[in-house]
Amino acid sequence: MPAFAYTARTPGGELRSATIEAPTRDEAVAMLRRLRLAVVKVDEAAAAKPKKAGKVPARDVVIFTRQFSTMINAGLPLVQALDILAKQSDNKALQQTTRAVVFDVESGATVSDALAKHPRVFTDLYTNMVAAGEAGGILDTILMRLATFLEKNDALVRKVKGAMIYPLVIMGVAAICVIVLLWKVIPVFETMFASVKMELPLPTRVVIGLSRFINGYWWAVGGGIAVAVALLRRYYATPDGKLVIDRFLLRLPVLGDVLRKSAVSRFTRTLGTLIGAGVSILDGLEITARTAGNRVVQDAILASRASIAGGDTIAAPLAKSQVFPPMVISMIAVGEQTGGLDEMLTKIADFYDGEVDAAVSALLSLLEPLMIVVLGVVVGGMVVAMYLPIFDMMNAVG
Repeated sequence: MPAFAYTARTPGGELRSATIEAPTRDEAVAMLRRLRLAVVKVDEAAAAKPKKAGKVPARDVVIFTRQFSTMINAGLPLVQALDILAKQSDNKALQQTTRAVVFDVESGATVSDALAKHPRVFTDLYTNMVAAGEAGGILDTILMRLATFLEKNDALVRKVKGAMIYPLVIMGVAAICVIVLLWKVIPVFETMFASVKMELPLPTRVVIGLSRFINGYWWAVGGGIAVAVALLRRYYATPDGKLVIDRFLLRLPVLGDVLRKSAVSRFTRTLGTLIGAGVSILDGLEITARTAGNRVVQDAILASRASIAGGDTIAAPLAKSQVFPPMVISMIAVGEQTGGLDEMLTKIADFYDGEVDAAVSALLSLLEPLMIVVLGVVVGGMVVAMYLPIFDMMNAVG
């Protein structure tokens, strides 16, 4: 269906410019008049597509959700609340998206359908919870619960990313130090040793050999690293590759514990929030699987969905995956039997949020001395290798 760019005045006299989809220009004008807009101009040549929204930080979505909930609870109409949110948002992408949502709601769409057109900003979980809130007449309560969920989920993601970024930064700094030493410092020592014409110890010859290789074939080293990264990313993009790598990450000694506990927390909080909002358990499991972030966990959740669709329980397939601890399986089973699954899942998530904190602290406390040792061995070993011939010369002179 073609799109028409228009300029029109609202009943309050405000000038508004946007796009509208309609079969013809006359139909577009009629639609605008039905929305009580005074048409100034409709450009039939500009059958335009709206610009794709940019990235919206999770924090901005949380603020948007809380403010939306407060205004709905205070009795403001949906369109007026959304219009206020569009005007006061500092994020341009969120402004653009909210204006598009306002137009769709004014055109007769539900809030959830209007939000679903912008998956880069509002996830499936978000739109499904809003749809449940609209159907149950408790949109303000659902939005407040959703904002709380988003805040806790964002905090969890930040913790895990922080735990993974720290060692990568240290390793990157170490790699830069080693490259600078091999590229600039070692050749100076090599020139000095060549002028003396003495036999060099094995560690010194190894370091000088590495320096020559870096200086002579730096392009091959850089190209090899780039190709390896590209191949790894391509492999990870395949279903089998993602499964293999995600399973490997979960089996790592300390980092695997962080990832496992964060996956449990994320799964239980997401599913508990959806079920508590009135989303069916089958839809909740499907949405939760898509937001799991780990292929092993995703497969376990989908197996649970198939199990419950066949009349069985959720807990049995989760136990087979060997990802979820026995305590979690037992608590989910009790929640199913008592009919309080959403509350039980929320309790598990709260407990595992603390477990993730403890696991991250353990990881960082282990990595700090480990990285110091690695840096000391690598950089210190190179320095010692370069000074060994100097010690030999001093002994010979002595």
